[in-house]
Amino acid sequence: MLSGRCFSYLPGPQECTRIPCIESTQKNHWARDDPAFLVLLALFLGLSSVLFAIILKLSVGGFFKFLLWVVFIDCIGVGILIAGICWYVTNKYFRHQPALDHNVEFGYSFDVHCNAFFPLLVILHVIQPILWHVIVNGESRVATAFGNALWFVAIAAYIYVTFLGYAALPFLRGTERFLYLIVVILITFLLSIVFNANWGKHLINFYKYRIGE
Repeated sequence: MLSGRCFSYLPGPQECTRIPCIESTQKNHWARDDPAFLVLLALFLGLSSVLFAIILKLSVGGFFKFLLWVVFIDCIGVGILIAGICWYVTNKYFRHQPALDHNVEFGYSFDVHCNAFFPLLVILHVIQPILWHVIVNGESRVATAFGNALWFVAIAAYIYVTFLGYAALPFLRGTERFLYLIVVILITFLLSIVFNANWGKHLINFYKYRIGE
């Protein structure tokens, strides 16, 4: 059932807004008590990392180093950082004045990150590796445009699901400002095509560098 909920975010990301409503009604707070979603996310990261291990031609030891990096640094570590920023910004700038007795929990901000991370994971850790040798790994602007388009869609999806997560809280106002970041990503995406900067290839090189293979 939980895995089905994860995949329901892909065609209908608004599904993630149902979770805080249920949690708040039943337990009088917004964050999840059950870490099962994070565990399932880590499991999906492990499975998708096999695809990257094939592309990078990693050894068994290299695969486990890569897996530890993506789970504890890329997902959890970066997630804690982003959740902390969103937690601070939403509490300081987005709370509606009459609702000052309510505040965004840090745990809820991390839940929003986990929700938003799943479509990004599917696009960059499943679709991108599958298409790597076919389209993405090339020197032409067409390869750059296609590969970077995957990144643009993945990051835009992350931002949009983040927006939905905070828009679900009735005591926040102005959460649509999260969507302004998509414009920044779009401009960056267009510039990357002009300068033929293939983000996917840079990512692969970075992965190889940090695991030492």
